[in-house]
Amino acid sequence: MSLQPAELAFRWRISPRTLERWRWSKTEPAFLKIGGQVIYRLEDIEAFKKASIKPAVAMAVPYVGTEHRATP
Repeated sequence: MSLQPAELAFRWRISPRTLERWRWSKTEPAFLKIGGQVIYRLEDIEAFKKASIKPAVAMAVPYVGTEHRATP
């Protein structure tokens, strides 16, 4: 199965122009161009999403040792 650029843009809530810019800049997701028509395969879309997952960043909590505590 595959999606047209307008369908993928609607699904991801982005502008079709964004997908066009990504194609020009050779940014993923991979696409096929058949007879002048751009097509995105679902497996390429899924691969792009998996590659775009960023690990969660834990917030650093400053260490306050006993030497830095205020004395009452």
